[in-house]
Amino acid sequence: MNLIENLNKIFDSRIRLGIMSALMVNAEVNFNELKELLNITDGNLASHLKTLEESGYVKIQKGFIGRKTNTTYSVTKAGEKAFKTHLTALEKMIGSVK
Repeated sequence: MNLIENLNKIFDSRIRLGIMSALMVNAEVNFNELKELLNITDGNLASHLKTLEESGYVKIQKGFIGRKTNTTYSVTKAGEKAFKTHLTALEKMIGSVK
């Protein structure tokens, strides 16, 4: 049995793991909330979000609150499925350690 075959390389990063975890339990989260939650820089967060978006796991909505831009993120169906598969694989791997 290959314990790591269902682990997803995209989620190897602790930041992407954090982003996905936040998005799985919230309908949407805006950029500043994610930045504050993960305690990372704008550039760092933006690059990880771009990777998740390009993978089809995160959807971006740009809008305005008054005159200020507001960018929110949500998990896609594909992202939800991939993340759940990854978590299940992690649980199996952890459970196999004797």
